[in-house]
Amino acid sequence: MRWVLDGYNVIRRDPDLRARESGSLEAGRAALLALVARITRDCSDSFTIVFDGARRFSGSAPGGGRVQVVFSRPPETADDVLRRLAAGLREGAVVVTSDRAVQTAARRVGAVAVGAEAFLAAATPAAALADAPKDEADDDDDEALPPRGPRRRPSREARAAQRVLLRLRTR
Repeated sequence: MRWVLDGYNVIRRDPDLRARESGSLEAGRAALLALVARITRDCSDSFTIVFDGARRFSGSAPGGGRVQVVFSRPPETADDVLRRLAAGLREGAVVVTSDRAVQTAARRVGAVAVGAEAFLAAATPAAALADAPKDEADDDDDEALPPRGPRRRPSREARAAQRVLLRLRTR
């Protein structure tokens, strides 16, 4: 399976990555590449990270050849590249972006579309989630009231996104 990431979109959805990018675009890209390299250590999937603009990245992409960095060439945008890659890979692609138009285009060709926030949440190590403070007031409310009303099955797209994100969480 190939993950196709909207690079700047993912960077700008995470506070740590965004802080690195505020120093320089290259620092933000390097931080995202480090995150993806961590994922590839435990996951056999391949990743393509798409950025807007001319290639200005110095160094090679980490990840043992399973991480590819692509820069759009003007007048083409990163969104155009994402759509083209999704159309070429079809069912074998997972497109990570919070851009609704790109998500819709990816789903139309059979790819799975995942929001940047969901990807980042799944890519966060389980230890960091265990250390997160819990709001105990919320726990009491959940136990007091039983669920009411009919249970709704998530949409086909939502179930597909859950399945691919599980690939990252089970590392």
